[in-house]
Amino acid sequence: MTSIPRTLSWQGELPGRLRMIDQTKLPAEFLEIDCETVESVWEAIRSLRVRGAPAIGVAAGYGTIVGLQGGAYANRSAFDARLTDVTDYLATSRPTAVNLFWALDRLKHVAAAHPDLAPSAMLARLLDEARAIDAEDREMCAAMGRHGASLLPQAGGVLTHCNAGGLATAGDGTALSVIFAAVAAGHDLHVFADETRPLLQGARLTAWECRQRNIPVTVICDSMAALLMRDRKVQAVITGADRIAANGDAANKVGTYSVAMLAQAHGVPFYVAAPSSTFDLPLASGADIPIEERDATEITHGFGRQTVPDGVNVWNPAFDVTPAHLIKAIVTERGVISPVSTESVAAMLS
Repeated sequence: MTSIPRTLSWQGELPGRLRMIDQTKLPAEFLEIDCETVESVWEAIRSLRVRGAPAIGVAAGYGTIVGLQGGAYANRSAFDARLTDVTDYLATSRPTAVNLFWALDRLKHVAAAHPDLAPSAMLARLLDEARAIDAEDREMCAAMGRHGASLLPQAGGVLTHCNAGGLATAGDGTALSVIFAAVAAGHDLHVFADETRPLLQGARLTAWECRQRNIPVTVICDSMAALLMRDRKVQAVITGADRIAANGDAANKVGTYSVAMLAQAHGVPFYVAAPSSTFDLPLASGADIPIEERDATEITHGFGRQTVPDGVNVWNPAFDVTPAHLIKAIVTERGVISPVSTESVAAMLS
């Protein structure tokens, strides 16, 4: 296999359903599930069946359609009330990934711009918009690959943390799209994937994607990254992001901040790849980014086995924030932001 199946897609017309790869089953089992209710979409986002900021945004767009279709609307006012209920509900699924809120707001703005459309016509228009979000994300992934490939070494190792590939987007990914594009351009790369505790997205998902594309990959424990850099086995680090503030501070899977600090200490360039939809420009810095805290059982009973004594306190933030000064460049679909600062972010995204 040279490419992975679509991470998520809309099936049929109206009524239709959202189909996605259940990422909680990988790598042992490949399973696609169909979401036909807004509750099932909410659960899929919350439980990480679908994950990665861009993919969550696409899922939210289609999830809104799932929540609206099949309703008996007496008038447009009733339709709009249901739209508000559905989008407000989906917004509670995960608090950090800004693409979730961006996609929901985009659909609400489309509805507000067409107040005279009947409910059936409005639903069809919203499905068109959700499909546009999907298609745009695929193109943004490809563009990030084109812009970022030259940043990676012609030959050598590249470390990544968590999963920022096709499983996290509608296309080839963010960070992994850059790697895939570099390999396609002839770079001889070996990927090192942090296992990414506690849910092992690097070991389970990034390694799986690299295998699908026949790219050499080695999984390491998170605590091994410093040794890897000391021994000069990697020449670059690249990750994705779930939310980026106006100054370039980037929230990503917890542990990313540690990797960025280690990269600076060892003179290894640290890059972030993310689409413009991941930037939250009203937030001045990463201090304003809300950090999701997840259930303690992800640590105490990881994958069904108890590894922490009963009664022990657990802290389980899902993300941390890497300060802009540790990031050599941010790769977007519009180009590369470097140096990373409030001014350079504004100049690229204006």
